[in-house]
Amino acid sequence: MDIRGHLRAYWRDETGGILVLWMVCLTLVLGIVAMSFDMGRIASTQTELQSFADSVALAAAGELDGNSDAITRANRAAANLIADTQTFATGSQALTTSDFTLDFYRTLPSSDLASISSGQTTNARDAIYARVVVTPKTVPFTFGAAFFTLAGATPSNNQIGAVAVAGFTQYACDITPMMFCIPSPTFDAANPATIGDMILLRSGGQGAAWGPGDFGFLQPSTLALDSTGSCAGINGAGPLLECVLGAAGSITQCFAQRGVDTEPGQKVGITDALNVRFDIFKGNLAQKKNDPLWAPAPNVIKGIVPRGGGNCIGQNSNPSPNTLGLPRDNCFNNGTCTRYGNGDWSTGRANYVATNYGGTDPAPSATTRYQMYLTEIANGGGAASGSAILPPGKAETGRPMCSNQQNTDPYRRVIIAAGIDCAANPINGRATGVPVHQFVKLFLTEPITDNGGGSPTLAIFAEIIGKAGGGGAGSSDTAGTFHDVVQLYR
Repeated sequence: MDIRGHLRAYWRDETGGILVLWMVCLTLVLGIVAMSFDMGRIASTQTELQSFADSVALAAAGELDGNSDAITRANRAAANLIADTQTFATGSQALTTSDFTLDFYRTLPSSDLASISSGQTTNARDAIYARVVVTPKTVPFTFGAAFFTLAGATPSNNQIGAVAVAGFTQYACDITPMMFCIPSPTFDAANPATIGDMILLRSGGQGAAWGPGDFGFLQPSTLALDSTGSCAGINGAGPLLECVLGAAGSITQCFAQRGVDTEPGQKVGITDALNVRFDIFKGNLAQKKNDPLWAPAPNVIKGIVPRGGGNCIGQNSNPSPNTLGLPRDNCFNNGTCTRYGNGDWSTGRANYVATNYGGTDPAPSATTRYQMYLTEIANGGGAASGSAILPPGKAETGRPMCSNQQNTDPYRRVIIAAGIDCAANPINGRATGVPVHQFVKLFLTEPITDNGGGSPTLAIFAEIIGKAGGGGAGSSDTAGTFHDVVQLYR
C-alpha cells in the first residue's frame, strides 16, 4: 500500500475517538461541578448576610415607637440583640456592628423597585423605618479561579452584600378613644406594684399645658369604624364620640396608627356616655336604656339611687340609704394625694363590707377593687345571671335595675386609655401624632361626674388593672386589642 493508501486508512480509522470526546466532556463536567461549588458558597454567604441584615433591621425597627429616645434604643438593640456569623467570605466569621451601617427614614418610595434617596432622618420622633446595609464581603473562588485564569478574566461577582429595611406600625382594634398624662416617664401599668393604684383623671383644658392625670379624647374621626359594628353609620363628632365611649360590642376595625391624635378633654355629654356602663341613662341616652348595644355591666353597685322613685336615675340622684360604691384610695379621702393614689383602700373597704354585706367580706382574698368586682359577679351566679349580688333588702341589687339588658362581659366597666408622657410631649389641647408611652387598662370604680355648665370638668376615678399592649409584644383582651407590628419592607 502506497503512502496515499495509508493516509486514507488513517483518515477513516475511528479507533479511540470516543476518548477525545470523553476528555472534553469530563473537563466540562468537572468545570460545572467546580463552578457550582463556588456558586454555592456565594449563595450561602448571600443568605447568611441577608439573614443578618433582616435581623438587625427588625431589632432596630422594633424600637421606633416615636418617643424621643427611639433612635438611641434602636441603635442599642441592633448592636446588642443580634449575633450572627458568615462562613465562606474573607475576614472574620463573626458579624458585628462594624459590618453594617444603620440609617433611619420617615418615608419610603411608593415602589419597592425605586432606590431610597430621600426621607432620611435623625429625629427620633419622625423615624419609622430602619435601613441596614451590610458591608460587602469577598468570597474567594477556589475551583473556579483556574477557569478565570485560563480565560484571562478577573472574577467580578464574588463581592456579596445585603440590604434590609424594616418598619414599625401599631394596630389598634376596639379601643376607647381616650388618653391621659402619666405621672412619670418610668410609669408602668404592668408593674405589680402599680396594679391596684387609683387615678383621678380630670379633663385637661385647652390652651394650658397638661400635667399628670389630665385626660383628653382621641379624635373619633381617625377611627376606622366597623362597618357592621355598634357605631356604624353614625355621623357627627359628638354622637360618634358618645357611641365609641358608651356602646358595647364591636366598635372599630383594626387600623394602623403612628401615635395618637388628641382633642381637648372638655366635652359636653361624655359623662352620660360613660355612665351607661353603670346603668345610668341620662339626656339623649335615656332612650337607649333597653338597647342591648348600650347594656350596662353585670355589676353596677354604685351607692346612688334614683330620686323620686322608680328604677332609673334621671338628671338627679340620691345617695343610697344602705349601699356604698367601691371606695377610693385612703389618701384621696384624707387629702394626702390629689391625682395618683397608692392602692391602699383599706378604710373604705371596711366601710364597703360593713354597709353592703353586714361585715362579712365577700372576697377576702381580693387585693384590688377589680378583684372584688369580679368576685361579686361570681358570687351572684356569674355575668349572665340575673340574680342579685347584694343581700336582700338593699336599695341596689348590684344588677342593672333601670335597663332590662345586661352585658355579660365584666370588661364592660374597663376602658383603655393611651398613657402619654406629657412632659416629653407637651399637649395643650389638640395635637397629632403623639407617641404613646403605654396603653393602660383602667377599671371604672364609680360613675363619672362633672361640675355642670357648658364646659364641664370631668372627674373619672379608675383603678389600674394592667397594661393593654402597645409597649412591645402587644396583647389582646375583650377590652381592646393592640399589636405592635414590626415588618420587613425590603
